[in-house]
Amino acid sequence: MDLSFYQNKTVLVTGHTGFKGTWMCEVLKQQGAKVVGYALAAPTEPSLFELTNMAEGMVSVTGDIRDLAHLNRVFDEYRPEIVIHMAAQPIVRESYVNPVYTYEANVMGTVNILEAVRLHPCVKSFVNVTTDKVYQNNEWEWGYRENDILNGYDPYSNSKSCSELVTDSYRQSFFGDGRTAISTCRAGNVIGGGDFAKDRIIPDCVRAVEAGKKIIVRNPASIRPYQHVLEPVCAYLKLAELQYHDRARYEGSYNVGPDECDCVTTGELTDLFCESWGAPAAWEDVSEPGAPHEAGFLKLDCSKIKRVMGWRPKWHIADAVENTAAWSKVYLSKGDICAEMRREIACYLE
Repeated sequence: MDLSFYQNKTVLVTGHTGFKGTWMCEVLKQQGAKVVGYALAAPTEPSLFELTNMAEGMVSVTGDIRDLAHLNRVFDEYRPEIVIHMAAQPIVRESYVNPVYTYEANVMGTVNILEAVRLHPCVKSFVNVTTDKVYQNNEWEWGYRENDILNGYDPYSNSKSCSELVTDSYRQSFFGDGRTAISTCRAGNVIGGGDFAKDRIIPDCVRAVEAGKKIIVRNPASIRPYQHVLEPVCAYLKLAELQYHDRARYEGSYNVGPDECDCVTTGELTDLFCESWGAPAAWEDVSEPGAPHEAGFLKLDCSKIKRVMGWRPKWHIADAVENTAAWSKVYLSKGDICAEMRREIACYLE
């Protein structure tokens, strides 16, 4: 995968202080991009963004995606050519606790970033990162396609469905002149080194083995399209590049997920983690009968991105877990996590 296109390009990344945003910034910086980040402070403690001193060598702006006036000032000052929108409230369970904030961040945040893009002709390519959970989930055994109904169940998923609709409305209403290519990407569940969020299985695994405790698995039978964080990050960047050159051919909505053979249950993922860690598979099923609703069966059909862009996942789920475990071991041993990130990126891009 060649991302040399980004050398000297000004790229604005919202949500850059998050787990996925930090990996995005590292890839862009390695390619020689002029990276401008816009986000609230890092959402976890510890945070990958701070542990890696990612703010060095880029412009890191602390700002709320709900603040349109501030966003416009940042656009005025830095004149980005490419915008990758990842800022969001990303946790399903948190959306049940704070639904209003979830909708404000995920829906009005999308309105605000698109309004800033509309008002700044310097932007040639825009990618809105949503989620595999935007679809009306019928618990089908086959993967959802980009033309299936959007209607997420929980506030997080539904707010991302709304974000998709907002993006399509802006594309049709304001960008018909072709000056800016507008796309959305619906990625599956990501894993990778440096994710410290709560209510995510791999961070829970790392915390458990660090503490010498059993891993707690809430929904071991749930099937998800798990993939290493570099898979969607590089797919977003490749899409932004391709549509920069040929809007008519490439803009649209794309699923980004693993091949079907790599869609596993949460229990199977936990077993893979224990195997990669070199520890016995010690986890406990603590399924909660009265827990907030989450999809039980979720797959993506990624035929479109494979056909249109020639993109394919590079790492099988075992590779993704192995690299995640390797990063986590370096971190827990107080080793050089930046070097480990560079190693994984180089391996992936090769």
